[in-house]
Amino acid sequence: MTTYSAPLADMEYVLRHFGNLDDIMSLPKFSDLDSSVVTDVLSEAARFFEERFAPLNKVGDVVGSHRNADGTVTTPEGFKEAYAAYVDAGWGALGFDPGFGGGGFPWVVNIALQEVMNSANMALTMAPLLTQGAIDAIMHHGDEIQKMTYLPKMISGQWTGTMNLTEPDAGSDVGAVRTKAVKQGDGSYLITGTKIYITFGEHDLAENIIHLVLARTPDAPAGTKGISCFIVPKFLLNADGSLGARNDVNCVSIEHKTGIKASPTCVLSYGDNGGAVGYLIGEENHGMAYMFTMMNQARLGVGLEGLALIERAYQQSLEYSIVRKQGRAPGAPAGESSPIVQHPDVKRMLVTMKSTIEALRRIIYWNAACLDIAAHHPDAAEREKAADIAALLTPISKGWGTDMSVDLTGMAVQIHGGMGFIEETGVAQHYRDARITTIYEGTNGIQAMDLVGRKLGMKGGAVVMSLFDDMDVMEAKIVKHPELAASAAELKKAIAAVRETTQWFFANATNQTAVLSGATPYLRQLSTLVGGYVMAKSAHVAVHSDMPEHEKAAKVNTARFFCEQLLPAVHGLSGAVMGDDALLMSFSQEALAL
Repeated sequence: MTTYSAPLADMEYVLRHFGNLDDIMSLPKFSDLDSSVVTDVLSEAARFFEERFAPLNKVGDVVGSHRNADGTVTTPEGFKEAYAAYVDAGWGALGFDPGFGGGGFPWVVNIALQEVMNSANMALTMAPLLTQGAIDAIMHHGDEIQKMTYLPKMISGQWTGTMNLTEPDAGSDVGAVRTKAVKQGDGSYLITGTKIYITFGEHDLAENIIHLVLARTPDAPAGTKGISCFIVPKFLLNADGSLGARNDVNCVSIEHKTGIKASPTCVLSYGDNGGAVGYLIGEENHGMAYMFTMMNQARLGVGLEGLALIERAYQQSLEYSIVRKQGRAPGAPAGESSPIVQHPDVKRMLVTMKSTIEALRRIIYWNAACLDIAAHHPDAAEREKAADIAALLTPISKGWGTDMSVDLTGMAVQIHGGMGFIEETGVAQHYRDARITTIYEGTNGIQAMDLVGRKLGMKGGAVVMSLFDDMDVMEAKIVKHPELAASAAELKKAIAAVRETTQWFFANATNQTAVLSGATPYLRQLSTLVGGYVMAKSAHVAVHSDMPEHEKAAKVNTARFFCEQLLPAVHGLSGAVMGDDALLMSFSQEALAL
């Protein structure tokens, strides 16, 4: 199966009930928009990406992008034309400021668009998504000239953007950056150094590439406090804004990767011929702070990639399980082979995928809605509350979303059996593509450390405790419905378990080794609980809705499966969260090698 169909019905349900779409569209910022148009926008987006991006997903994986002898990069056949159609249709502008040519829609609507894009073709979608991060940094911290010079063409997609953080000796430890920036008499800087893992650092889709580069000025302090951020265009601009001379930045190589092979991951060399011309964003030595401005959106976007890949793999697995016959399912007539969808083990895998997809979609859209409210609500208290929830949800969206992507695209391979291990079926691509998502934009270990080291302590722990209180309220609501009584019981027990581990972190806050040892299992534990909470809410909304009975039953049963059969996993994680850190750290290098 190489086709993809956007799950518009559930996306619409989630936008309305978890993305707070109607409330957000009523804010002054969006007063010129009608929330009713969102349905039509997403329907047209689905048609576009199903037709133009999705059919190129497999050829992109098979062919990949290639570096030519002159340092240029050629993307797979069809990519350039599909990207041009994307630009012409204006999809890249949807969620940005109309003052720079954007569509002015809330970010939560843009997130829905991104889900469809990523499911259709994640590798191609990475070009506009990295551009969005660069746009965000310039929008927040660039001066007016920089904004007017770069943003209109980046928002339209005519130019793309990159984020240049990583170096051979500076991966997650960005403070080790060595790239240099020397100020010139005209106020520009000459940039010299090497950057690695630069997504779409060179390609043939757009006429210019705007690199955002972290570098150090000569007298900068050590570590992250001495990093500045620079705009370094592939082509310099003439006074009239037209493209001028080629800047001194070159693609040395592209990586040979496990997945997302159509997305060129480049090694870029700056200053081989004297120095690449760059322009400072904001002030010197504030580059890391500027990068963190876009971190919530970037990490949310990666979590969304995880969701999108599971959705694509699920659709393919469901179709295969219906047509593939093998063995006799319980109750089937003797002598007949059954579609494997009728076998309980396959059914369990499919429902596990479906219920987790729904939980993730509800969390991620909720997270995006909080970003919209934090940015645009007229009441300061509401902005602060939304910002706090967004900060707490971000490591969950990114960490759990991508962990589940690896687990569940792997499950899709399992559903296909031996055929899943054969590349021709295409399902293994989703598994391979998913593998990077747990690594970039901060590994999931870093997400876990961020959660326990920064996010749990917000407002003295009041943010996470308030979330638990909201869960208690939801449990009290669903327990009133007989069909949800078992789900309510599991949710209640799970809340108690995670309250206990959370209090353990507060009590052990000064024991860094203990806190960091329990961080990753706690991220999984809290994420699973939040998944149970949003699924309980989903069931509650469905029960009180006027949707057709078969749709209502589907929503309720998927929520019940998550709460009653997946949520209990939180209890098995408590031991790992609060476990003996001394035991963990006692394993010496020598012992590990035995």
